[in-house]
Amino acid sequence: MRALKWIGITIVALLAVATAAIVIGLYLTRPEPPPENSQSAAGLDEGPYSVGQAEFDWVDTTRPTPPNGDYAGSDERALPTVIWYPEDFEGSAPLVIYSHGFRSDREGGAYIAEYLASHGYVVASARFPLSNGSAPGGSTINDVPSQPGDVSFLIDQMLSLSGDDKPFTAKLDADRIAAIGLSLGGLTTTLTTFHPEWRDPRIKAAVSMAGPADVFGPEFFDTSDAAYLVISGTEDAIVPHRTNSAPIPGKLSSGGLLEIEGGTHAGFADLMSGPVRLLGNPDELACSVVEFNTDGHPFDGMFGGPELGLVSPDEYVPACSFELGDAISAGRQHMIAKLAIRALLESAFAETEEGRRQSQTYLTDTLPSDFPETRYLPAQR
Repeated sequence: MRALKWIGITIVALLAVATAAIVIGLYLTRPEPPPENSQSAAGLDEGPYSVGQAEFDWVDTTRPTPPNGDYAGSDERALPTVIWYPEDFEGSAPLVIYSHGFRSDREGGAYIAEYLASHGYVVASARFPLSNGSAPGGSTINDVPSQPGDVSFLIDQMLSLSGDDKPFTAKLDADRIAAIGLSLGGLTTTLTTFHPEWRDPRIKAAVSMAGPADVFGPEFFDTSDAAYLVISGTEDAIVPHRTNSAPIPGKLSSGGLLEIEGGTHAGFADLMSGPVRLLGNPDELACSVVEFNTDGHPFDGMFGGPELGLVSPDEYVPACSFELGDAISAGRQHMIAKLAIRALLESAFAETEEGRRQSQTYLTDTLPSDFPETRYLPAQR
């Protein structure tokens, strides 16, 4: 009995030491905030509204889910959706559709959705049928051409909410609809905004975070005048910055690129700002646990050819195929992403011309001043 008692005491002591080490580690690795009393510091505050949340099990019965591995497919598309909204908000609210990344899920951008909802936006995010982390037959990128249709379906469902089915008091403004996404969701966002055959003209603003983009030629972006922003980290190991995002300004006639020196791919993910950050570089962790295809370009020819503005890249750099440099913290990336996304949306949706102009100036000038690792590169076409 005495031995068991000492074993118990030892286990409790070890757990206490481990807990203390984690707490200290989290404190020491906390992200550095922007300068005190800066516009960015104030902008990071949650908005005036409490955030509500609702879930819907929506199904698109007009489009199929293709077979995938041992999954036989379906003649419909299940799109379980979560909505974040400002509570007790009676005015007109913009609608934002968030698209998650490969092997992620609908809550992958929760930190962005909650932040926007607190400032008067309604945000909806669905679990895509075959690219989510628990997809039947295994997660696949092959269903991406169907995902722009999923985004349009979500817009339809959101705009049709009424009566007891509508969980929020705000009135959705059909003229203020935006799409944002991370990684494969960023690709989906770009396709939904600009693809000549799949685009949804209701989208008036769009943000792609670390989305693959090397298959898009300059003409691809001529189909829409939506406000458009790409956010990318220079140390992205999954969607390499040099071949995907860095060329974007030269392809655009409006919009631009927000480049984050030391930013990573997984650093944009909601999960990476918590205790997981103690494991080090987010992309080193991602590359160690996820197997990426390196046999050939995964999207070359998937979305069409030159007649649609698509190109075959001159150079393809596979994921996790090069040595990683120093990375900034995921928490710091989250700050930058939230501020940049809201600024882009307000540059298109603010109620006054002066408000739209100030938001654009914040994005292009003030944000890079408050976060020296960022650089805004405007369209060059």
